[in-house]
Amino acid sequence: MGRGRKIAKRFRGIEGPQPEGKKRFSQILDAIGADERRERVSVSDLMRAMDARAVAALILLFALPNVVPTPPGTSSILGLPLLYLTAQMMLGKLPWLPAIIADRSMTRADFNSFVGRVTPLLARAERLLKPRLLFITSATGERIIGGLCLVLAIVLAMPIPLGNMLPAFAISLMALGVLERDGLWVMIGAVMGVLSMIVVSGVVWALAKATIFLIVNAF
Repeated sequence: MGRGRKIAKRFRGIEGPQPEGKKRFSQILDAIGADERRERVSVSDLMRAMDARAVAALILLFALPNVVPTPPGTSSILGLPLLYLTAQMMLGKLPWLPAIIADRSMTRADFNSFVGRVTPLLARAERLLKPRLLFITSATGERIIGGLCLVLAIVLAMPIPLGNMLPAFAISLMALGVLERDGLWVMIGAVMGVLSMIVVSGVVWALAKATIFLIVNAF
């Protein structure tokens, strides 16, 4: 029983109080990049480093690149891990990814190049984050957040022109809120998510109308 309670406590998410001196996500990324014992950094390395916060951390990592314009097809590639991870958050499951994704790695130099671009922005955002509205990031709240992120991840993975940026931004805000137990940021991300789905649905409708118009006038 004692061992089972320890395991449950370790992986129950971030429902309870966080320990003093808990490292923030940007600090963990910097620490991994500074570890000279590593030649390469894999997705599974990040999962182990984040421990109980791995799901939200990986959701953030896979969502962030989609916030800026990317080459066609990028959102579909990054969207697949997001589908796995958001579904696991919704179901309250432990973080897991197929080996083909978990074993993907990059050189430490490439990882540091990526971290060098991302962590300054993350650090600025983290200074604005603080534990508040804790009921939103409770165990039940995280499942609801995971469900909304799953819907957004499905939209993100679809080949819609510029349809990945707003959903990715909304997912990133909610993932940051979960990581730092900031319910306000989760709420802002949720509102952004709803707005992004309205915008994307408008884009799809406009494309459908344009396609129908072209087909009708072609014959």
